[in-house]
Amino acid sequence: MHSQTELQKTYVETPINIKAESALKLSVSSWLVVALIGQWLFALYILTTFAFPLVGGGVGNVDFSHMITGYIEGDNSGNFAMLAHIIPAALLSMGGVIQIMPYVRKNYPAFHRWNGRLFLTLGLIGAVTGLYLTWGRGSRLSDIGAYGISLNGVLILVVSLLAWRYAMLKKFDLHKRFAVHAFILINGVWTFRLYLMSWFMINQGANGNNSTLDGPADLFFSYACYALPMLVAELYFWAKRQKSKVKKAAVSGVLWVGTLVTTLGVFGAFTLMWLPRITQVIGS
Repeated sequence: MHSQTELQKTYVETPINIKAESALKLSVSSWLVVALIGQWLFALYILTTFAFPLVGGGVGNVDFSHMITGYIEGDNSGNFAMLAHIIPAALLSMGGVIQIMPYVRKNYPAFHRWNGRLFLTLGLIGAVTGLYLTWGRGSRLSDIGAYGISLNGVLILVVSLLAWRYAMLKKFDLHKRFAVHAFILINGVWTFRLYLMSWFMINQGANGNNSTLDGPADLFFSYACYALPMLVAELYFWAKRQKSKVKKAAVSGVLWVGTLVTTLGVFGAFTLMWLPRITQVIGS
């Protein structure tokens, strides 16, 4: 007679179940690669259109015309908040995906700790300045259209502080979970762009969208840009605890769908939004 523990161990180590676990890891790794490319392309956009012109010739050298509220002469607090919100986005994009990669976390723990502190600090700054710009400076196209992204900013404050707290308490399972959610939330506006571009490409134009970002599709994506990835992250954590290969395979399928959507969004955002502005800046 085999003990229950021995039977469980045998089941877990069967080739079929190992394949299911490998498929789950592959689906996550594939999404991370696509996200890394998309984040670095976004960082290139921020550096090219904002950071480099700012360093090279001051605010007068930066084109703010495509922003809701750009540089305003005499509005020192608003201008500072705007730049403090935009420029760190490049650092967040370059270091964010690396932070949640298991290989980096395992083999470079010191880098993981310091990069994590920088990421969460910049994320908190981005949330505070984003909320101020939206409701203090009035950088919004409509009130109802700004509610979803504003909730995103509030959740960044809560979840990032929890991730930091659990790291300090050395409760690393909880830290990992909240750190993943903090990553998703901090990149909510980035994901919003990807979802919109994917939507435009699928529909060959706007469908439920308008110029004030409060159309039905706009409102859906303003919440879905962080709610859906957080749900998928919870599905992944749940699948990791399961022994059923069917459950693991099902979640792998969900992750592959997410990877395809992210790929389409990165392609659309880069070709339709970021590349034209990068080319314009370089050309001028």
